[in-house]
Amino acid sequence: MSKATARLVEVMARLRDPKTGCPWDLEQSFKTIAPYTLEETYEVIEAIERDDPKSMKDELGDLLFQVVFHAQLGSETKLFNLEDIANQVCDKMIERHPHVFGDRDAKTSEKVLVNWEADKAAKREAEAKAEGRKVSLLDGVTTSLPATTRAVKLQNRAARVGFDWTDARDILAKIKEETAELEVEINANKGLDSIEDEMGDLLFALVNLARRLEVDPETALRRTNRKFERRFREIENRLASKGRDIKEASLDEMERIWIEIKQEEKKK
Repeated sequence: MSKATARLVEVMARLRDPKTGCPWDLEQSFKTIAPYTLEETYEVIEAIERDDPKSMKDELGDLLFQVVFHAQLGSETKLFNLEDIANQVCDKMIERHPHVFGDRDAKTSEKVLVNWEADKAAKREAEAKAEGRKVSLLDGVTTSLPATTRAVKLQNRAARVGFDWTDARDILAKIKEETAELEVEINANKGLDSIEDEMGDLLFALVNLARRLEVDPETALRRTNRKFERRFREIENRLASKGRDIKEASLDEMERIWIEIKQEEKKK
């Protein structure tokens, strides 16, 4: 273990010391820390998308701290420690790269992925057999993923047996169909449950279109979120420059400023 890593482990141990540690840190468990782990993961992604190396180093450090925190909790309960985690991931990477650590042939990244999927399929089949059930193509798609990411994975699995549209225009037609069905439910005013169901179908179709166009829906939506935030803040700034609060502005006025900002961005 490097000096820096050992220092990090020691800092974490001090924070969790029953007598002299931090009260907040001492109250935490795997479940209470999990949301922070997810938050730090997204902050790493944000720093990467901003192409900000300084923030990347900072956010990766925060994410590493989360790993060490979980390792400390595991060590206290005698489940595992940081070395166990490191050894297990090393074993996994060696197993997944027999073309590097063994004698399997894989000269291209495409071949690597083909081998990897074949290995995972064999593992899923063995697990299903051990559990006395029939293996499914959808086995192993974890439910803890963000919904859009999981939708992409489910659609990719189904596509392996041809349950897929090959033309984006077909998916656009499906989106129109789902939009019409959602409109029917809105007009019927039957309640939130039916509207939520149809909204889910529409979102699933939109994710499918993104997948067919080779666009990651999570990345695309984060990009639009940043764009919305940038433009909305500019509306606030332009109103403030005139001594006005955005709460005083009408929707028409805000929409007019929005269009101005949008047109200015296109000229850049």
